[in-house]
Amino acid sequence: MVATLLREGKVMACGNGVDAGLSQLLCTSLLAGLERDRPSLPAMALSADGASLTGIAHEHGLDEIWACQVRALGQPGDTLVCFSSATAAGSLLRAIEAARERNVAVVVLSNAQDAALSQLLAGTDIAVACTATRRPRVIELHTVIIHLLCELIDRSLFGNYNGN
Repeated sequence: MVATLLREGKVMACGNGVDAGLSQLLCTSLLAGLERDRPSLPAMALSADGASLTGIAHEHGLDEIWACQVRALGQPGDTLVCFSSATAAGSLLRAIEAARERNVAVVVLSNAQDAALSQLLAGTDIAVACTATRRPRVIELHTVIIHLLCELIDRSLFGNYNGN
């Protein structure tokens, strides 16, 4: 993700249900920062508003809700982050396929029991599978990973700071 941001690309994120909240947490943290005053970083949680989702689902099918947005907004050099704390939904599989079409890198945060998303990854794509078997624990681990990723991104782009 640091390479994406250094190349002036953007980070996009998506997830279904509670995982959509994780995608919003990641993108808000990149846009607004967590602990330090710094410039906003280009990040967007793919739209989870009712009008967009129902419009895309009606016209293209439910599995296309994220893929349509990746095709419309993704540019070569961007990164798509997919969150899956439960069984991989078709919408996430299609989002990864759309990212492949657009030369968008992919990072998958999933659980140890579901390998469907990581099987679609290639090249420099990254899969992080949490070893927890209960969904609440996976969500908690994903939250910690988001905070750590944001801290590492901040340190990589802006240097160390007087935080803990």
